[in-house]
Amino acid sequence: GYYCGGMNDGSTITVHGSAGPGVGENMMSGSITVKGDASQYAGATGKGGLLVIEGNASSRCGISMKGIDIVVHGNIGHMSAFMAQSGNLVVLGDAGDALGDSIYEARLFVRGKVESLGADCIAKEMRPEHLELLQGLLDRAGVTGVKAAEFKRYGSARTLYNFNIDNADAY
Repeated sequence: GYYCGGMNDGSTITVHGSAGPGVGENMMSGSITVKGDASQYAGATGKGGLLVIEGNASSRCGISMKGIDIVVHGNIGHMSAFMAQSGNLVVLGDAGDALGDSIYEARLFVRGKVESLGADCIAKEMRPEHLELLQGLLDRAGVTGVKAAEFKRYGSARTLYNFNIDNADAY
């Protein structure tokens, strides 16, 4: 149904099948595994925890992420990670139009193709610390046979807002 596992704070939830709109919305901690597809805005405004979607996720996956980790085994739809503030979105398949539109400091990792990037979202260098972080996320999500080096990283060009990375701890 709608908002399954919303505001999850420490629970471990498994959905045997697909999930409706807003699975894991505003999740605080814990984990949710969907053994199927997820409808729109999966993991929206999530502040923590791990959301694993073993199928595809529809539009606006990870919209306004605030610290959640999302791993999608399939593809994601358009406008995913719109205004994503922090956390990680990992996509083993392809990403739709306007990925990361108006993104802040979230990290996006996509193994497949990206239809288009949104405003202020750019491809970024995959440094050793990102490979280590991504491999850890893949391991936590139970993904096997996939290496972190197969992904590309995307994030903010930092041109849409007044942000100084040197002051990140003060925010």
